[in-house]
Amino acid sequence: MSQQLPDVQASSPEVSVGLNRVGVTGVEKLVKLHRPGDRPIVLMAEFEVFVDLPGWRKGADMSRNMEVVDEMLEEAVSEPALRVEDVCGDVAERLIDKHEYTTQAEVRMEAEYMIREATPATDRPTQATADIIASATASEDGTTREEIGCHVVGMTVCPCSQGMSESRARDVLEDLDVDRGTIDEFLSEVPQPGHSQRGHATLTVETAGQPQVDLNELIDVARDSMSARIYNLAKRPDEDHMTFESHSDAKFVEDCVRAMAEGLVEAYPDLPDDTVVRMEQSNDESIHQHNAHAERVAEFGRLKSELDRDTDS
Repeated sequence: MSQQLPDVQASSPEVSVGLNRVGVTGVEKLVKLHRPGDRPIVLMAEFEVFVDLPGWRKGADMSRNMEVVDEMLEEAVSEPALRVEDVCGDVAERLIDKHEYTTQAEVRMEAEYMIREATPATDRPTQATADIIASATASEDGTTREEIGCHVVGMTVCPCSQGMSESRARDVLEDLDVDRGTIDEFLSEVPQPGHSQRGHATLTVETAGQPQVDLNELIDVARDSMSARIYNLAKRPDEDHMTFESHSDAKFVEDCVRAMAEGLVEAYPDLPDDTVVRMEQSNDESIHQHNAHAERVAEFGRLKSELDRDTDS
């Protein structure tokens, strides 16, 4: 005769302290997103699933969390169309329903996303990769906030280093008796060298319900915020194009974050004011042992007003 196993998680802990996030990480699942009239997108996604835990309960039901994730992702495969942030939102809402002691559930997902594109100078087909970032937080009051965004890689050139190179070039040209007008014209046409960095841009948008943005457009905004895009395939004309473009638009790490803000407002001027925007830029320095980092987290309304003030001035 089988004996009922004790529910240890439901017992009282020795220390009655509540916890904000209890759950599982590193859950890998295959997610198939359908697109009308096109081939589906297949993602190998990694999930994090959390619930809050009251002080009177010893542990969360980990197996129940996994059950919900499995059920929801199986449904995501069969649905005719789904966005990754909706997958997270549906799982978070189910977690709230299945855990009577939980007031908030959070689901996060990251996956590598392939982009088909052409090289900038030779127009050859190639692919780029971006990391999708999606999350959702469901609360017991019935509200759900969803987040969608990306992490992309690009190239930046240091304006300070470039300015020193330009000053050196000007001195040399003056010593060669080149007139000032010709020097100015030459330097305006031929950007001088500066030390370059591999740049990492992160851009996410979080709203109540589903964010009314397109993932591919967010990826474009993030990639275009740096000095130049980079490509997996690059023939010599493409390399020349990327080098020239990046040195023609030298940017500090701070400039990249501001460019993301400007690009997002231009692409989506009508986002709700309470939309939370997260923008981060990290550069792998080439001539230093340290790296450079800048970020901004702000509500969209505040961000838009700051840009409006900048335009008016």
